[in-house]
Formats: sequence, C-alpha cells, structure tokens
Amino acid sequence: MDDQNKNLILATALSFLVILVWFILFPPEEPAQIPQDQMTVGATNGIAPTPPSPVIGATDGAASTAALAKPAADAPRVAVKTPRLSGSISLLGGRIDTLALSDYQETQEPDSPTVNLLAPVGSDRPYYALYGWAPAGDLANDAVPGPQTEWSLAEGKDLTVETPIVLAWDNGNGLVFNRKISIDQNYMFSVTQSVKNNTGAAVRLAPYGIVARHGEPEQTKFFILHEGVVRQSDKELEEISYGDMPDMTFVEREGARAEVAQVETNGWIGFTDKYWMTTLIPAPGQSFTSVAKYVAQADIYQVESRLPVIAVEPGASAQADTMLFAGAKEWEEIRDYENKAGIYRFIDSIDWGWFFFLTKPIFAVLHWLNGLIGNMGWSIIALTLLIKALLFPLAYKSYVSMAKMKELQPQMEKIKEKAGEDRQKLQQEMMALYKKEKVNPASGCLPILLQIPIFFSLYKVIFVTIELRHAPWLGWIRDLSAPDPSSIFNLFGLLPFAVPDLGILQILSLGILPIFLGISMYLQQKLNPAPTDPAQAMIFAWMPWVFMFMLGSFASGLVLYWIANNTITFTQQYLIMRSQGYKPDIIGNIVSGFRKKPKTDSK
Repeated sequence: MDDQNKNLILATALSFLVILVWFILFPPEEPAQIPQDQMTVGATNGIAPTPPSPVIGATDGAASTAALAKPAADAPRVAVKTPRLSGSISLLGGRIDTLALSDYQETQEPDSPTVNLLAPVGSDRPYYALYGWAPAGDLANDAVPGPQTEWSLAEGKDLTVETPIVLAWDNGNGLVFNRKISIDQNYMFSVTQSVKNNTGAAVRLAPYGIVARHGEPEQTKFFILHEGVVRQSDKELEEISYGDMPDMTFVEREGARAEVAQVETNGWIGFTDKYWMTTLIPAPGQSFTSVAKYVAQADIYQVESRLPVIAVEPGASAQADTMLFAGAKEWEEIRDYENKAGIYRFIDSIDWGWFFFLTKPIFAVLHWLNGLIGNMGWSIIALTLLIKALLFPLAYKSYVSMAKMKELQPQMEKIKEKAGEDRQKLQQEMMALYKKEKVNPASGCLPILLQIPIFFSLYKVIFVTIELRHAPWLGWIRDLSAPDPSSIFNLFGLLPFAVPDLGILQILSLGILPIFLGISMYLQQKLNPAPTDPAQAMIFAWMPWVFMFMLGSFASGLVLYWIANNTITFTQQYLIMRSQGYKPDIIGNIVSGFRKKPKTDSK
C-alpha cells in the first residue's frame, strides 16, 4: 500500500509534464511536399489555368493595389441581410468582402461590437472572397470577368435567405456571364457561375474561387491550435500555418509561392482562425485544383479552388456550382453541412488535435448534455460523472488492490529487512508475495494514466470549440473558455478595486476555482499517509499547490472538470477503502504532514 500510494499522484504529475514536453519538442510532422514536377498547372491538360490574384495585373504579374479599378469601398454594393450575418457584396469583382457575425461580440461587455469576419480592400486588414473565370486557349484576359470587373445587379435587391441575387457582365464580344449568389439561414453561400457563348466559335475557360487575406492576421499563437490554411484533398487533411506559407517550395509565378494539390472527387480549402473560418467548397464529386499561395510583393495570403477548363460551343451555355462557408465554426452546423450537403469530412475543419478519437466523442457528449441541462458548467460536471462511471470498474479494482497492499505492508517490511542490500532477492521475494496474494502493484496507476489523455482532450475541446466561448457557469464565471477572473489580491471582489495586469506575475493572482483545485488535490492525497522517504514526502506536500498555480491560468472550464474529478475520485476511494476494512485517517494524515517525521500508519 505504501509503495503504491507513493506513485499515485506522482504519476499524474509526471505524465502531465511528459505529454506537455512532448507536444512542445515533437510537434506533428509537416505534410509531405508534392514534387514540383507534379504541380505544374496549365490549360493543355484540362486543369484550370492560373487565375489573376486580386491585386495583380493579368499580364505583368506585378503586385500593386494600384491595379484596382477603384477602391472597393467606393464601388456599388448589394446588402447581405440574414438573421446571423450582415454585410455587403461589392459589384467591383463581385467580392463578398464585408461580413459581420450578428450572434457574436468581440467581448462580453454590453457595448462590445459584433465580430467582423470579412473586410474590403482599403480597410486595415482586407479579407474577402471573389470568383471569376480564367481564360484558356486563345481567349484573351479581358474577355473574362476577374477581380476588377464591374458587374451589374441583374436580379434581386438585397441578398437574404429568401431572395438570392444575380450579377451580370457582358464582355461586348459575345460572352455573357452571370453569377447567382444565395445564402442559407446560417453561414453557407451558394455561388453559381454561368457563361453564354454568343460568338461564332468555341471558347475555353475555367471558373475559380479565391479567398484572400492582406497581411498576416492576428493569431492566438498557441502550440495546440492550428491557424492558417486547412484543406481536404480527397482522403488527406492538410494544415499550413501562416508562418510556413512564405517558405512554400513551389514558385507558381514571379513573387508567388504555392502548394498545389489535385482533388479528384471531394475537397475544400480555406482559412481557419480559432473560432471563425472562410472556406471554398466545390460541389461534392467535383474535381479541382486546390491551391494555397503567398504573394510576397503584396503580402497576400490566398487560397484558390480552380475548376477544370470548360469548352463552350457556339450558342451553348455552361455553369459551375460552388459553395462558400463564411462564419463561426459551430459543431452542429458544420456537422449538418457534412451530413446533409455531402461536404466530405467537413467536421475536421475544427482542430480536434492528436487525440481526435477522444476529443470528438467528448465534445459530442458535452454538446448533448448541454442540450439537456442548458449550462456548459454543469454539463462539464455531468460529463465528469459519466467519465468516472465508465472508469469505475478499473478504479474499483485499483483501490481494492491498494487496500490489499496495505494489508501486506507488515510482510513487505519483513522482506525488506531480510533482503537487506540484495535488490535482486528483494524483487524476487516481493513478486512471489504479490503472486501468492494475487495483487498487482501496477494496477493502481492505470486509472490515473487513463485520465491524462482525457484531461488533454477536454483541454483541447474547451480551448478550440466556439460553444465554450463566453459560456457562463454561475456567479463570477461568465466565460468557461477563460481563466477564473477572481483574484486573491482583492479578496475575490470584496475589496473595491480591480487587479491590474501583473504580466508574468499574474500567475500569483489566484482565483476561487484554482484554490479549490489545490484543496481538492490536497484532500485526495490525505486519504493515505505521507511517504516515509523525506524527499518524496516533500514532493507530495508541494504538489497540490504547484498544480494550483500551474493550472490557475487555464480555462476555468478545465479547472472545473479537474475539481469535479478530484472530488469524485476522493469519494470513490474513501468508500471503497472503507468497504475493504481500511478506515482512512484524513485528519491524522493532515496533522502528520506538519510534523518532522510523517506518520506511517493510520489504521
């Protein structure tokens, strides 16, 4: 029992630190680079030619915002009005370039502005989507619509859930282009591009979609979170960070570096932030060329979906159907787009991490519980109860084994005295005793080791899912994705002043939840006597308070889970130990911790 107890909480700490160090020193491998000779694109093999970048001239490739016909903000606009989105579409290029998320505010303050997702050229951080046609064969660049084309509004007035709009452009030489844009009740735009050939000869051209960001955006920049390009290319999910984009190996044109993937049947590509995403989605089953690009001269980060070249005979028409997701990464909505719209593995646009086999079901259960309870904090506690119930058979076996180890303690001490300095004899005698009494000394650590990946998975869920953003629990906990806002420095709000930002010393500003965490770990320790070894006793004495400070700056939802887990574990272990005839002397163990020589028996 004594040897077993020495390692219970120590296993938790060491496993926690090992996994943390592993994440830092050994991040996921970068995806394999596509050989350059497999990435060449052109019109001769049916693959779409390179579309012009939003601010790049089609002939010289020189990056300059002066190539814009007029500032996008000054061009005529069509309003976007839905219950969840507000913004506008510029008729210059038909850009979807102003978009705010009506359901989300920047902060929890009553006067906080709504989250702005997209912004036009001329703003501080331009971020927008546009569509067009790239010429192929003998078709001239100015014969097709591009980023600077001035469209006219042919049908509709405002883009709403009930009323789509149609943009039109006639090149004056027999080609008439239309673009129909509709939107659902959430965040999905449907874009149908069509062309009518009224010339006397066949033409060849290719539709494309672009999402562009000017300059590197502000990011969370935390190692467990991916922000940047995310794309699905048939069976492969790929992530490219903003910092890696300038170093991409394939030089597609002067000043532009890219990574290109050929998608046969199912795929999508876009930019993902912590909670928001803008993604180009060709129709399911549609082949296309998926491109992640960085234009160095203009400092533009860009993703493209290039559809194959289409040959349009005289008098004929052709069209291409695509989708654009621009909004919040809500699990339920993204899952519905995957299941109902057939967008392959769209749920993986949420960064589930290495433990995806745990994070996905954990969040699904948490979401279901929240639907029943209506409060994420209580749902986390209910989830903890479910997890502990699933692990209870292992926990029971572990605690029974620990109780038996306690009973064997006198015999183990005799074996130690008899073996003396002979470590091999000591090990042999101990193993013989374990075998005779049918005790497994390692079984006590298994439930704790299983808790480690669950802990990290829940941390990932709380950190990346938007459903936890600004989710309240009770009282002072108004955001379970943020640290406990209370502070010991103002007596948890009793003193009439706010605690200033203390920088690196902020770790000392403990809130109520971290203090309860330390207390719960301390009481769990005191179910058993302190180790007889002074060094181990000191480590155990400090461990709850070290964890209290270390986890104090973590999301309050995670700290709440850990407190609930410790409380349930304490109760389980206490009751099982009592059922095995061992009465834990918690008060005695606490008192012994203040003595020079720790108490060795509490029976």
